[in-house]
Parts: sequence; C-alpha cells; structure tokens
Amino acid sequence: MPTSEPDRVLGRRAARLAVVDPATGETFDEAPDQQPDELDAVVDRAHRAWHGWRADPVARTTALRAAADAVETAGDDLARLLTREQGKPLAESYAEIARTAARLRYFADLAPRTRRITDGRPMHSEIRWRPLGPVAAIVPWNFPLQLAAAKFAPALAAGNTMVLKPSPFTPLATRLLGSVLATALPKDVLTVVTGREPLGARLASHPGIRHVTFTGSVPTGRAVAEAAAASLARVTLELGGNDAAVLLDDVEVDRIADRLFWAAFRNCGQVCMAVKRVYAPARLHAEVVEALAQRAKTVAVGPGLNAETRLGPVNNAPQLASVEQVTKQALADGARAAAGGHRLDGPGYFFAPTILTDVPPSSPVVAEEQFGPVLPVLPYRRLDEAVAAANGTGFGLGGSVWGTDLDQAEAVADRLECGTAWINHHAELSLAQPFAGVKNSGVGVAGGLWGLYGNLRPFVVHRPQEA
Repeated sequence: MPTSEPDRVLGRRAARLAVVDPATGETFDEAPDQQPDELDAVVDRAHRAWHGWRADPVARTTALRAAADAVETAGDDLARLLTREQGKPLAESYAEIARTAARLRYFADLAPRTRRITDGRPMHSEIRWRPLGPVAAIVPWNFPLQLAAAKFAPALAAGNTMVLKPSPFTPLATRLLGSVLATALPKDVLTVVTGREPLGARLASHPGIRHVTFTGSVPTGRAVAEAAAASLARVTLELGGNDAAVLLDDVEVDRIADRLFWAAFRNCGQVCMAVKRVYAPARLHAEVVEALAQRAKTVAVGPGLNAETRLGPVNNAPQLASVEQVTKQALADGARAAAGGHRLDGPGYFFAPTILTDVPPSSPVVAEEQFGPVLPVLPYRRLDEAVAAANGTGFGLGGSVWGTDLDQAEAVADRLECGTAWINHHAELSLAQPFAGVKNSGVGVAGGLWGLYGNLRPFVVHRPQEA
C-alpha cells in the first residue's frame, strides 16, 4: 500500500494497529496507530491548505471530478481490501466504491446560491456562503468508504479541508482511498488519520476544527458533541436506528419477502437504517416468519471474497459478542428461533442468519439496535398498536410500510416518527435527498443540498442602492 501522509507526521514512525480479517479472525495487516499529539500538525496543514482550496470553485469542481475518476480506476484494489477488512461480499464492496465515486461527482456539480433579500428598505442585501475551514469526520466500520464520502464530498465541495478518521477496525481501505484521492486533490486538502482512542476524542475537541461529523453509537455521539462544544464547533451526528417495518393486512407476503429479507440482512444486518423489527398482522404472522426463515436458512454465508457468498461475517469480535448476547437474551425471554439463533462453527466472526418469533416486546433485541443478522418478527392485532410499537423507541432514523393499498400505506408511513419512511422498500436513498433522524438518531442533516449547506455559513453583505 502506498505510504500516506499520516506515516510521516512529525517525522516519526507511528505505532502499529493490527487489522483483523473477520472471515478468519486473524490479523492480516496493520495500520499506523497515531497519537493525539500528532493532530496539531495535521490540522495546521489542513488550515494552510484551506486558503488555496476555498479560493477557486472551478478548480474544486475539476479536482473532485478527477477524484471520482481515480476512485473508479482503483476500484478493484479498493473493493478487495474493503472486503478483506470489513467482511462484506465483494459485490457489495464494489457497490460501495461506485457510491463513493458517485458522491464525488454529485457534489462536484453543486454550488450554493447567492440570494438577494428584499424587505422594502433602500438597501441591496445579499446572502452569500462561505466555507467553515478545516472540518473533521469520524466514520464507523460498517460502510467505511461510503460514509466517508458522504462526509468529505460535500465538505470539500463547499471549500473546506478535512481530517478523516476511520474506525480502527477498518483503517486500510480508507487509507488507500486517501492515497487515491491524493492523486487528484491538492496536498493536505484531505488527510486520513488512523488509530485507537483517544485519537477521535482529540480530533473532535481540537480547537482548529470547525465542524465535526460523526456516525456511530448514541453514547459516543454524545461524547463527540460534548468534545466539540469546547470550541463551539458545529456537529452533525448520525447515531443509528431501530427501524421498524410495518406490514399491512393486505400485504402479499410472497411478493415482498425477498425485499424485506435483504432490507434487514444486507451487510450482515450492519446497516444503521436496516429493518431491525417487523410488525406483521396476527393472521399473517406465521406466514411472514416462515418466508423469512426459509431465506435465512438457505442464503449463502461465507467469506466475502468467495464468489457465491451473499452474507459475510460480523465485522469484529466485540460486535459478534453483542449479537450473540442479545440473541441469547431473547431466547431466555421466551423467543423461538425459526432460523439460526447461534454462532456458526469454524473460524471467523460468523453468526447464523436468525429469525426470531414469540419475542417479548421488552426484550433488548426489539427495544435496542442489534446491528447484526438477527430479526424479530412480532404480531399485532390492531394497526394502531403496530404504529405505537414502531414509534415506541428512542430511535427515529427510518421506517417502512408494506402493503397493496399505496394510499393506506402512505397514510400509515406519515404516522411514523422517523426521518425517512419508505413504502414497499427500505433503506434506498438518492444522493439528492436529505438524510436525518429524529430523537436519539441524530442531529443535523446530510445529503443533497442540505449536506452542502451544512458545511457552509451565511455571510450577508449590505450596500445602499444606487440612486
């Protein structure tokens, strides 16, 4: 792998961070384990690079388009490395790289609009937009490249520079991405730093950082917000979800079963806006459980580099232990595993795709975000009960309604307390749409023009009108 700038910070060799292949459970490579005191030099260089980067919007557009081309050219190397450290099937890694390139192209062509204010006074007033300065992104391990691009593409397009920190579980593909982007972007416009805590905490609290964007757990998000508050930096927090899928009484189970299964199990269930709870009418509950269980029993599970694999391993040992614990607790609470319910024998962090029925609503697998290949299916008798249960959580990222009568489905979707509601599908986003949660699912808005303006501040100019 090419040596990147972080290896040379302050002229010393960094300590090393072991990287584990989740398909084997064994270390296969390492990355720099950078220390918090190295960030001063990194942020200082980002600040110096900002002055040139912000000055020429046309040059930024050209550079971001070239960056997208470079990502596509390096797609094979990026995809294989991403699968090796994250575990997802190779086809999903290629999709993640394609999405990364697409975000760069999309934001390269966006620009803020200057707007004139007319309020009856003899004054010419304009709202213009200015970049914030050096910004920071802290990215989790489930979609390391795609979520990084969701943060750096609008930030760079707005004229900011960025310091990007991936999860210590998945540093390698992000470092390689940083090297690829360095062939198209000016020096120090984007810097990747890797390491264990307290590196992220120091980055969030660094006085030279003007905006911190974070994706991860609620407790860590709160800590990031507290750290950023020390310098009054802006924060954007995407803190996960416990998305419910509400099936209506007229749903055709056979027609939606595949879509519903993959809405829950894509990336081994490690998706913030995956379906994590299903509410089915009591008369259809057994049919829904059977349809999902059949798919769970027959899906090809294995290493992501195997061509036939559709479902890879859980990414890391702590998350596997969490999935195993929440499943055991559900079974102890009286749930029944219609499929799976256990860790798979052999090496790696594999957990059998699991469909749970007879689950008490208070069980953690329902009340909390399991973030793994486990899905509870709960019956309801009255639609109002299902909607209340779907909303009865501290999360509010996404939700979906499934049925034949689209008008009814839309009416039910409108009652869900979440940032995005889908009908007869789930977790499909356009680059142009806003993405945000309510309640504990986050603060701020990403995506589309909202993502661009989130990386800008208004600047108002007043001048008298000429006579």
